[in-house]
Amino acid sequence: MAAEIQARRIELDILAGYFDPTLAKYKADHTATPKKQKVYSLLDLWEKYTQFKNGQVQESTLVRDYSLIEKRIRGLPTADINQAVMVRDHLLSTYSAETAKRTLKQMNACCNWAALSKLIESNPFKDLAKSIKTKRKDSTILTFNREEINTIIDAFISNKYCPKYSPLPHSYYVNYVRLLFLSGCRPEEAVALKWKHITATHITFAEAVPSDVRIRKDTKTHQIRLFPINNQLREILNNIGYGQAEKLLFCNRNGRELNTHNFLNRVWKPILTKLVNDDLIRYYLPQYHCRHTFITLSLEAGISVKQVASWVGNSPEVIYKHYSGIIQQLEVPEIF
Repeated sequence: MAAEIQARRIELDILAGYFDPTLAKYKADHTATPKKQKVYSLLDLWEKYTQFKNGQVQESTLVRDYSLIEKRIRGLPTADINQAVMVRDHLLSTYSAETAKRTLKQMNACCNWAALSKLIESNPFKDLAKSIKTKRKDSTILTFNREEINTIIDAFISNKYCPKYSPLPHSYYVNYVRLLFLSGCRPEEAVALKWKHITATHITFAEAVPSDVRIRKDTKTHQIRLFPINNQLREILNNIGYGQAEKLLFCNRNGRELNTHNFLNRVWKPILTKLVNDDLIRYYLPQYHCRHTFITLSLEAGISVKQVASWVGNSPEVIYKHYSGIIQQLEVPEIF
């Protein structure tokens, strides 16, 4: 159609004596307004970024972390990516500085990807997270001593603080608590254990079930590790009673993995709070501190940093960083 119009124009110019032999007059008008690039909102970009990352990150990360960022984006006062400063200020007024900074880092990663994918010209969130100063976390790691460990375990065994109409006695959880103290594993790794992970000599920590998403995945470090079974662990396993390969070591009333979050709030916290109130332990610490306690006691026993790191699924660098105070307190051995 356009060619016919142009041909008719040339024909009329010839008849009228205005024909341009250079044909410049009849070329397409390059000064015309170019086609506008599609304008994407921050939510549009995040949804595309999530689709891009699907298959590259753990399913639990998509369900837990990425959906949380999406929820925060939907709550923003603007969806315009060019209003990045307004977004930053809104996040700071709504969440803690640490949460706001983590959210801006994710938005920055998203917009970096969008710029590389030619969806936007530049990343308006670049360096915004760097402008937020967060409080330095106290690096002091608190742990239980051996006497407190025994006090805690005894409280579970005896149902010392168990409510009269509790659906399950506190003693139901004692082997789970013992395993946390004796292996230093993460709670989500403990509840993922099945009998196929147990041999005569080792526990294989290969999977985890985070309580917030309830999706079975690999461990936090994405590595399988073997933990040697000592006499205390063997006693626990005997108490539980060996089962079929796919049977869980620790389960709730419905036969599913224990929900570590529910256990923390409904069982662990009430028991330890009462132990503190009764002056039987020094302070309340969440169940994750069973891990810190194991690492601390192992280091104090002279186990090498490399070996402890291998047992608990950390790098030696992480052990040195967080437990350097304990390492420095070890006594110099007598050489002769």
